Amino acid sequence: MAVKGAVLGDILGSQYEFDRPLDLDWKNVPLISGLPMGFTDDTVMTLAIKKAIVEGLDLTDTMVRIGRRYPNCGYGGRFYSWINDENHRPYNSWGNGSAMRVAFVGEHYEDYDEMQRMAEATAAVSHNHPEGIKGAVVTATCIWMARHGKTRQEIYDYVLEQYPVNKYEYSIGYSLDEIRPRYVWNESCQGSVPAAMRCFYESSDYESFIRNIYSLQCDSDTFGAIAGGVAEEFYGGFGNVDAEGILKEYLDYDLMEILLA
Repeated sequence: MAVKGAVLGDILGSQYEFDRPLDLDWKNVPLISGLPMGFTDDTVMTLAIKKAIVEGLDLTDTMVRIGRRYPNCGYGGRFYSWINDENHRPYNSWGNGSAMRVAFVGEHYEDYDEMQRMAEATAAVSHNHPEGIKGAVVTATCIWMARHGKTRQEIYDYVLEQYPVNKYEYSIGYSLDEIRPRYVWNESCQGSVPAAMRCFYESSDYESFIRNIYSLQCDSDTFGAIAGGVAEEFYGGFGNVDAEGILKEYLDYDLMEILLA
């Protein structure tokens, strides 16, 4: 269930979004560090999109209605205004918000073209810059590929085609060893999606995927939300990670109800 993978990635990644120690022993640190941790706007918008699709509701109205219930969950300034203004117009954003919220699209749709069209639609309500659209489409497509038995290499090749090394600073074509020394916290789709997918590509299970995220000074909750659904679908679950326990502890009743619907 890609949505569970995305939400869990958001929660686990939230510990280090702004407070990651420079000398973090990411290979051995407990998955739950004791730092403040919880769901963020990534989870709220992921589940709002799921609710809209499952119940046949208007996408924008549902995102606004659910988003307003959680005013302090970490929205970026422009998206906060988008939720709270009366006119919810797209604002040409290339931010990674379009990619962090699209997991259910990759999980839900069987038809490839329909999946990609819906991924674009979920982005375009706010993040209608070409890179914002691409981030959502690539993320949903990687989840779809993992669900349909595509290999790790096939997923990598697709992402590399979309984010080639000669055009993107953090292309999936760069190893994490190459990225770590030069990665700078980045909230763009182009700076987040390919690097998050590299965290998946170099993993061997869901836990090692999360640890790869911990290895970067990055927008870690959003990396978890972007590629967490891919990791969950590809590995068929969470291995030794107590996903159910973490989700029950950190989600409130309303969000859990949408997650399990």
